[in-house]
Amino acid sequence: MADENEYERLIEAALFVSGKAMSDEELANAIGIASVGAVKNIVADLVREYESRDSALVITTIGNKYLLSVKEPYMGRVNQLAGSPDISKGALRILAYISKEEPVLQSSIVKIFGSTTYDYVKELSEKDFVASRKDGRSKKLETTQKFREYFSL
Repeated sequence: MADENEYERLIEAALFVSGKAMSDEELANAIGIASVGAVKNIVADLVREYESRDSALVITTIGNKYLLSVKEPYMGRVNQLAGSPDISKGALRILAYISKEEPVLQSSIVKIFGSTTYDYVKELSEKDFVASRKDGRSKKLETTQKFREYFSL
């Protein structure tokens, strides 16, 4: 049985290695703790620890998940090391419009950006940055949890 400090380090390692936001349940499974409540308490301690030290890293809460990321002042200086996103420039432009106007009809985006919108929306849907649902003869588009995690929103 590990002590609380060991569990903190395991949670920290899980958040770092996963590179994505993780829920209490996912963290509990990853580090082998049966109590989700215990994980919540450990994460809260870990968040306070990161806030109290002068670190470039921060644990943020996105919905009911936690994400280990780089603080804003440092992100701009090191983000080129992360590589380029796997999103084409055209799709990124459509994604920016969707995030600003969401929920938005695909047909209204097509009127603004043209028929290439369909290909870009397909790309964004396949990469799980955009969710769509039927709305009449068009689709209503909005960003996903993955979008918020990826762009640290």
